[in-house]
Amino acid sequence: MSYPEPRYFGDEGEISAYFRPAGQAPDIEYPNGGTADYLATGATTNGQFGLYQWNMSGARSGPDPHFHRTISESFYILTGTIRIYNGAKWVDHVPGDFVHVPEGGVHGFRNESGEPASMLLMFHPGAPREDYFEGLLTLGELSDEERKEFFALHDNFWIEES
Repeated sequence: MSYPEPRYFGDEGEISAYFRPAGQAPDIEYPNGGTADYLATGATTNGQFGLYQWNMSGARSGPDPHFHRTISESFYILTGTIRIYNGAKWVDHVPGDFVHVPEGGVHGFRNESGEPASMLLMFHPGAPREDYFEGLLTLGELSDEERKEFFALHDNFWIEES
């Protein structure tokens, strides 16, 4: 394995760091009390990755088993207990646990603990997941066909749990 081809060709470097302060309000709030913080979007990372903090209330929440064709997804548990589906079974994960799911890997995640939990979600490359997260707020207003189109547009393909 070697380093990728250079993407920056300057001789002096540049001032281009992005900063998001810890006290910034969540970027999105869900009716169940959960929130999402857009730490680094594909737009801010030149499409290299997207990094989000996903904060779940004690209410049961999270997507059923699915896969992505174009992006990998990684999870780093910050607080609480989050159950992640590994394609065969649901496994409880606690702070410090890391899970990586490559393209095509079946996965899902849930908070079923009754207590708040949070994690970092990283997508590679940096797809516009913000549109997906925001679209979840109005999912109930869509017809079955519109919902199917929404999920296909956002590279979410649902499967039956084995």
